[in-house]
Amino acid sequence: MSTEETTDERASILLVDDMEDNLIALEAVLGSLNEPLVRARSGEEAMRALLRQRFAVVLLDIRMPGMDGFETAATIKRLDRTKDVPIIFLTGTDADAGYAFRGYATGAADYLTKPFDPWVLRAKVTVFLDLYRKNQQLERLLAREHVHAARISARLASLEDQLATEDPPDVPDLRRQLGELQRLVARGAGTRAP
Repeated sequence: MSTEETTDERASILLVDDMEDNLIALEAVLGSLNEPLVRARSGEEAMRALLRQRFAVVLLDIRMPGMDGFETAATIKRLDRTKDVPIIFLTGTDADAGYAFRGYATGAADYLTKPFDPWVLRAKVTVFLDLYRKNQQLERLLAREHVHAARISARLASLEDQLATEDPPDVPDLRRQLGELQRLVARGAGTRAP
């Protein structure tokens, strides 16, 4: 695995809560996942973090001074750069019954009440970490496919230019180039050329 792929496999988790004790508890529960945990003490701080780096998941407290969790989530979902980051809302058991509905309506992927079961939280976060890694792999694969397609297009353009300018065409050279193009296409399709 290359250094770039290893770096991409690291899936940062954003912890957003205005209470230090809650952040410490989240770090204790999620520390065993061995992924970077980034703290934010407000919605505004969370947005700055989200604009600086990519996150696999955001754990977001609802009740915070200033920009509360709902406003923060709405802002996250409004921006192209952050709209696909999954959000797990965390709130106290005394929360309004409509909080869960409002959380999902704002774009949350999940909703947990405090005190939460550490095993459940870790399991839910692990699912989002796995999804993040799969998406990273797909993005790398798609980028490689685009490069491969560009190579094929360039080779085809070169052949077309050669056919348009040579009179008569150099048939042995054209056969050689077509063979190279066939191998290039077969490599992209994951098959072997004859």
